[in-house]
Amino acid sequence: MIQSLTPRQITDIVQGQLLGPSEDALISMVSIDSRNILQPESTLFVALKGAKFDGHTFVPSLLDLGVSCFLVKNDFPDAASMSHRASFILVDNTHAALHQLAAYQRSLFKNPLVGITGSNGKTIVKEWLGQVLGRKFPVAKSPKSYNSQVGVPLSVFGIHATDKAAIMEAGISKQGEMSKLEAILKPEIGIFTNIGTAHEEGFPSMEEKLKEKALLFDHSKFVICRKEHAAIHQHLLDKLGEERLIVWSDDVGCDYTLTVRKDPDHAKILLMRPDLSIFTFSVPFLDEASLENIRHVIVASLTLGLEPTDIQEGISHLKAVEMRLTLKPGINDCLLIDDTYNNDLAGLRLALDFMSAQRPKDRKVVILSDMLQVGKPQEVYQKIAELLQYHRVDFLVAVGQHIRQALSHFQGESRHFADTKSLVAGISELNFENDLILITGAREFRFEQIVDRLQQRIHGTTLEINLNALTHNYNFYKSKILPHTKIMVMVKAFAYGGGAAEIANHLQQMGADYLAVAYTDEGVALREAGIKLPIMVLNPVQESFIHLQQFHLEPVVYSLDFFKQLGKYCRHQGTDMHIHLDFDTGMHRLGFEMEHLQDLKTLIIDFPELRIASMYTHLVGADEEAHHEFSIRQLEDFLKMCATLESALGYRPLRHALNSAGIVRYPEYQMDMVRLGIGLYGVEVSGLYEGHLKPISSLKTTVSQVKHLKAGETIGYSRKGKMDKDGQIATIAIGYADGYDRRFSNGRGFVLIHGHRAPVIGNVCMDMTMLDVTGLEVREGDEVLIYGPGISLKELAERIGTIPYELLTNISSRVKRVYYLD
Repeated sequence: MIQSLTPRQITDIVQGQLLGPSEDALISMVSIDSRNILQPESTLFVALKGAKFDGHTFVPSLLDLGVSCFLVKNDFPDAASMSHRASFILVDNTHAALHQLAAYQRSLFKNPLVGITGSNGKTIVKEWLGQVLGRKFPVAKSPKSYNSQVGVPLSVFGIHATDKAAIMEAGISKQGEMSKLEAILKPEIGIFTNIGTAHEEGFPSMEEKLKEKALLFDHSKFVICRKEHAAIHQHLLDKLGEERLIVWSDDVGCDYTLTVRKDPDHAKILLMRPDLSIFTFSVPFLDEASLENIRHVIVASLTLGLEPTDIQEGISHLKAVEMRLTLKPGINDCLLIDDTYNNDLAGLRLALDFMSAQRPKDRKVVILSDMLQVGKPQEVYQKIAELLQYHRVDFLVAVGQHIRQALSHFQGESRHFADTKSLVAGISELNFENDLILITGAREFRFEQIVDRLQQRIHGTTLEINLNALTHNYNFYKSKILPHTKIMVMVKAFAYGGGAAEIANHLQQMGADYLAVAYTDEGVALREAGIKLPIMVLNPVQESFIHLQQFHLEPVVYSLDFFKQLGKYCRHQGTDMHIHLDFDTGMHRLGFEMEHLQDLKTLIIDFPELRIASMYTHLVGADEEAHHEFSIRQLEDFLKMCATLESALGYRPLRHALNSAGIVRYPEYQMDMVRLGIGLYGVEVSGLYEGHLKPISSLKTTVSQVKHLKAGETIGYSRKGKMDKDGQIATIAIGYADGYDRRFSNGRGFVLIHGHRAPVIGNVCMDMTMLDVTGLEVREGDEVLIYGPGISLKELAERIGTIPYELLTNISSRVKRVYYLD
């Protein structure tokens, strides 16, 4: 925070009611996360209610931690009784109060604040601009993609009085949001990157979305835009007038002309200013998105007074930034968190939070470089040490000269290396094994070398799992059910190909109620990975009874004989077990039918060792309207079966019938619990809400070789592929042994390279596939998207007459899984 405040001052700012001490504490930090409070005596905890948690439930534990001031809703019942221990500020709306407090702190900052909005590129422009400016003076910027109604105020609290500029991004998903962010930020300089289809469902038209985003610049002195984005340029011109616009273009006639010339491995940007002076920038990018983003950065830097030579120096240290936290398998059973090129305190806090949410390993290890361009180094490095202690980091590997200051405050094990080269040379001495390792540092230290040394070598093909997209899909379905309805998530078949342990851990953090796996060994693996949620096993066998008992797994019981076997086992072992009853109402796969219920009642009485945790049925056709009447009949039959059986019980088990499609189509039958499966992974099979889900996974590989072939030449086994004309083919490092279906052969399948479709030519091989890339300028090493954003799993499945489930679950275990937060 720019200025510390007393509880009384905060109360006046947010127009609330104060209970308890008014002047004792001096508040210098604001937190909405109970897990991330380092200095409780000087922290204001704001209790927000979100999709996952209600912050008010954490107040008692935070009181015990020593938090001195709370911002809560005025109907919080315990405020008065607790006010003798801490200050409580009561308000109608804690979100609105958070905004008011942020707006006050923003008003104290007298240096330039740059506000960035647009559909794409906000975060990368912010990061690059921050790096360029940061070589000249201290700069505050919002961490990662903190651009929401909560992220923006938290970003403002990260501005300090020593910062010479602040760079904040603002993102919206529906109408009415931007005016709230503008009231906080009031940027002197604005950047409008572009307009696209992201969050389109929240606006009646593209014009309305553009109009809403432009509200960020109502009080801006200057706004930067590209003339080629004609709709943006015209709207800003009409709204702000020519004198407040700074327009750049590829062509002459604007404030700045920035013409691109591409060489094989870099590009040159020729700048011509209004006074006709010329400067040439050299940039390490060739793709159009990066070239547009860097030109926004150049114009913003010029507007803030930097000389072209200073801008070029900053650009020379840039690379395409991975704007995400990435979880990767490492050597010797280690797990790596790749946060390379992050180098500020706010980003470190985020990375450590992410680290704390991962499944436990033997040690928590942080590899950290010097932090560059910080206002007060001594204070910063002391805070770093406090953060590491708070997150219980066992081992700190410090790289650089100034990071030594943190070592004097850090109480755990540590090693110091003067530079990255020394660390690379000595990395084997650190004996990493079964460790969770966070790698984060300044760009100059090139920590990608460390990631490369520690990363497990499995296969060139990777399946990337976006945990933020998974969270989005989970919350979408959660919004469709009542607050008391539980959610069981299906993580069988390696979590639909995504990797069960990491996804299960993320679901555990989100507050899922149950997990379901197909076989006992899948449940055992989750328990060994630290998963504590109740786990239902769909297909248990008699040989696995001992493992069900040992690992507290809950089997599905589907027949009278199996019930007896399990009951006798529990009796002989002197143990109880929670079980789930499968009722067959039309699937005709496994399960009890109505005629079995009288005998089942008898068995339940005979074997009290078996406690019925739930009763459920499978819907056969919930994804299709054509089966509506049959689905309703199934649901009604299931309820009758439940009522019949409950008469023999002294308690009522959970009841559940709805799968992903059923949650959407039959919300009135959600009962006690729903089972979320394919929908979590981004496939909405009913077709009713397909645009509301996000694909969570992207299967990627690389081009191994490019060949020039003549018309008539054949490709692949059995000479099935044939060139119609002279052209090029590319061989990619994926085949049917990786799960790329052989039915994609001979033009049935396609991939994306540089955003363009390239069809499969010839037969898919075991480890390789050939593509027709004629006219696409493809090179060896280019990235290839097999499926993900831009390639619908639904479309691919339809092309070969299958379903998305099969494509997801067929991905081989030899394909490396990478998890990230974007």
